[in-house]
Parts: sequence; C-alpha cells; structure tokens
Amino acid sequence: MAGVEPVPGRPVAVADCGDESALVVADYHAGIEASLRRDGLEAPSRADERRDRVLSLVVETGAERVVFLGDLGHRIGEPRGAERDELETLVADLPVPATLVRGNHDGGIADVVDIDVTPAEGVRVGGVGFCHGHTWPSRDVLEADVVCVGHEHPAVRLADEVGGSRVERVWLRGPLEGAPFAEHDDAARDTAVSGELVVCPAFNEYSGGTWVNVEGQEFLAPFLPEACPDAQAYLLDGTRLGPYRGL
Repeated sequence: MAGVEPVPGRPVAVADCGDESALVVADYHAGIEASLRRDGLEAPSRADERRDRVLSLVVETGAERVVFLGDLGHRIGEPRGAERDELETLVADLPVPATLVRGNHDGGIADVVDIDVTPAEGVRVGGVGFCHGHTWPSRDVLEADVVCVGHEHPAVRLADEVGGSRVERVWLRGPLEGAPFAEHDDAARDTAVSGELVVCPAFNEYSGGTWVNVEGQEFLAPFLPEACPDAQAYLLDGTRLGPYRGL
C-alpha cells in the first residue's frame, strides 16, 4: 500500500508512489515577500533559503521527483519580477523532475516556467492522490490509498500554564470520508473512498495559516472538515497532539 511519511522536523513528506518516491512540498509561495511589503510589513527575501532547503531535502531523502502541492508561486496571475526569477532558478536547479499540482495561486506559472502542471482536480500517481485543496478532487484522486492536500496551511494555537501561547504548524491525518463528495457530485456516489487524508503544512513560514483548534477559524477547502472529522494533529517533529478538535 502507498504511504506518505513526513520528514521529521520539516514541513515536507516523502510519498511512496510505487514506481518512484516523491518529495511533497505544499504552499511554497515564491515571491510572497513582495506582497507582504505592499501591506507594510518588513519581510526580507528568503528566496535563496527556500530553494536551498528544497534542494537539500531532495538529496537527503533520495526522492526521485518533487511534487509541489499547489501554490508554488504567490501571485494569482503570471509571475513577475523577483517571483519569476525565484521560480525559474528553483526549477532549473532541481536535480530531479518536478510536478506542480495546480493551486489557486498558480494560474500563470505554466506560461513562464518549464514544469509539468496538473489540472486543479489533481492527479493520482500509483496509490497516492495529490490535490491542492481549493477545489473538489477528481474521482481518481479520491480512490487513492492516501490523498494529500495543501491550501489550508494548518496550524494550532497552544497555550501554556502561565497564560502564554504559541502557534505551531501541524499535519492533519485521518480517514477520508466520502459523504461530502457524494453530496457535491452524484457521480461520486459510486466512488470507492476508503483511504487516508493528509493535510500538509505550508512550506513557507511567511504564509500564515488556519488555526484549526481555534473557534471561528474556518477551513478553506470546500470538503473540510467534513471529509476528515476524526483527523489527528501532529507537530512537525512528529509529536501526536491528538484529535485537532480537542486541542
């Protein structure tokens, strides 16, 4: 059976897709600093740091492909300026093939960067389905042993005994429920949904997130949280926090 294993301490995973292994990187958001500066925030560029981390992780894990799980870029339209430069350099420097699962920020990337781009409904590679999560996955993706999505940038707010708090990026994992997809699309009623859902943390630290354990924080994906009501939360170091709803 296919498997997806997070790399301890890093916001990435390695997926066993059968014929090859893939480094899974969600929500890279190249060029996000320009957007933050327009909003008046101090945001030095981390483009080189992001690229070097991905290149190092490819070598460290021995992955044979990189799957960018949506939002490789940050602009909604065609990348420009420093963002375009960052994307072109990253893709050119990768020592293995790369696939971009189209996210809501990836509209113009295929026009300027030489990378394979999937439809927004995602793609299935062996027993692993990949979809960014901003739209409904295809039936083929839903029938995979494991379905990986991004988009949410999941995080938890943790309080300490003296009243302080901190926010930590997390993985969400749990059984994938088919009911929301059947309700959305009659054709999905006959889809064999019995796998695991993995909601991946954002790779980019600047990109913020959904505090999944804070009341009033809404999930972004149209199928969450109903598609995985029993999801468990895990810190990047592998610590299991338990059901995210009870944190």
